Amino acid sequence: MTEARESCHIPKLQAQFAEGKIDRREFLRYSTLLGMSATAAYAFVGKVTGQNFAASARAEDIPKGGILRISMRVLEVTTPHTYSWVQDSNVSRQVIEYLTKTGQDNITRPYLAESWSASDDLKTWTLTMRDVKWHNGRQFTAEDAAWNIRHALDEATGSSVLGLMKGYMLNEVDGKTELWDANAIEVTDDRTLRLNLKEPQVAVPEHLFHYPMLIVDPEEGGSFGVGSNGTGPFELVEHAVGVKSVLKARPDYWGDGPYLDELQFIDLGDDPSAAIGAVASQQVHGIYEGDVSQLDVFKAMPHLIIHEALTAQTGVARVQVDREEFSDPRIRKAMRLAVDTPRCLELAHRGLGAPGEHHHVCPVHPDYKKLTFMERDVEAAKALLAEAGHADGISAEIAAKKDPAWEIQAVQAMVEQWKEAGINVNINLLPNAQFWEVWDKVPFGFTSWTHRPLGFMVLSLAYRSGVPWNESHYSNAEFDALLTKAEGTLDVDERREIVGQLETIMQEEGPMVQPLWRSLYTVYDKRVKGFKLHPTSYIFGEELGIES
Repeated sequence: MTEARESCHIPKLQAQFAEGKIDRREFLRYSTLLGMSATAAYAFVGKVTGQNFAASARAEDIPKGGILRISMRVLEVTTPHTYSWVQDSNVSRQVIEYLTKTGQDNITRPYLAESWSASDDLKTWTLTMRDVKWHNGRQFTAEDAAWNIRHALDEATGSSVLGLMKGYMLNEVDGKTELWDANAIEVTDDRTLRLNLKEPQVAVPEHLFHYPMLIVDPEEGGSFGVGSNGTGPFELVEHAVGVKSVLKARPDYWGDGPYLDELQFIDLGDDPSAAIGAVASQQVHGIYEGDVSQLDVFKAMPHLIIHEALTAQTGVARVQVDREEFSDPRIRKAMRLAVDTPRCLELAHRGLGAPGEHHHVCPVHPDYKKLTFMERDVEAAKALLAEAGHADGISAEIAAKKDPAWEIQAVQAMVEQWKEAGINVNINLLPNAQFWEVWDKVPFGFTSWTHRPLGFMVLSLAYRSGVPWNESHYSNAEFDALLTKAEGTLDVDERREIVGQLETIMQEEGPMVQPLWRSLYTVYDKRVKGFKLHPTSYIFGEELGIES
């Protein structure tokens, strides 16, 4: 078994933090990505700053037993590597796990991979698997992990993982993607997996926690369902789409917990007001995500705790650039200039969050580059439309869904603002289930995107040429090259400048209008213990307990 060694970049990061060149968040994120344990990283921060992080991180005593019910849409869970929504992964992650785990603090820690190390050039990553067994008693091996990565990267699978890893794991040959080298995914022994990259990449451990990158039993061929094998703290015993999902605790789990006897996800339908009644009557003990219009109602319920966080969750009004009506970048920029994003934030999200800047990199990201804010300019929008041959304006239809309410409110705000520039947009309001079937197919649609810990991760998923989640069909060779360069740049200041170039390209010719960034909240009964709001709305059932 290969012995991990400390990356040569760790001492450089330590020196940069000690000299004040990078902040605590940046040091913790990148030192742990490069293989330093979170405990050691926090200890170094404490040594430099004089703070005692160990004392403040004391775990609470979690009660044992009981059934916890959470309100959440219950979706189909049959093919984990192709998941497009966090909700389905929240069911599956209780049974099947990940190689790594990025926590509520955005620090990436070992999971099924108990350790990893990176070569000095960030092109060779060695992961050591944890000594655990599948529920059926079979040993979990490095080959199991390798099979899952190969399956996710197979173009035929259709996984969004391909979007994250394409730049460093794949080549495109005759219009098809394939591993860039026969030894790109290399199993050196039963517990050691080596990823040999085409290009340097700093975020491999975070990519391995992308929510469709669940580790399924290869013997089940990439599928999942009731009774599926796993390594996790629960087993799925009941799953009815649109109704309920039931998970029973495993007494033989390798990690801490689970503390519950049973975890249930209850689907209350499209109407967000149903959650108010269910929480008030204690039919459910918590909700997946709160609607911003209901925050004051929940605050008035004395038995609840409100959990809030500023996140990189957002929604974008994106067009498909290969459609004739949206092919001219001047039309797309005019649509951005016609929108007042601070006003959209007020109207759609009560000001809770930050105005969108039309480039999909959030101020909370460490690689965010602050550009001159793109103010609303209706006259400039009209001029661009005229240059593009549409002096009398354009007409279009945008597909949107009803739930959550902030999405349609954001769309309605933009529609009213677009009118002033001669951009007349009708709204095609679809039921959630119908929208999810066509979200990546409609010429013009409003799509919500969840939080990612690094700015370039969502750019890779959504805007890199030819990847499964590139719903806009955007393709720009310069953008792709800069994206690959950013992914392999460890120095935060240098990468921020590259990301700034990507942001500028998005503002000038990108495929979308971004009205806002969202602050996120959820509510849980005070009897629920161990819950921490994850910025990506992930739920870890093994951490939760409920008082009787």
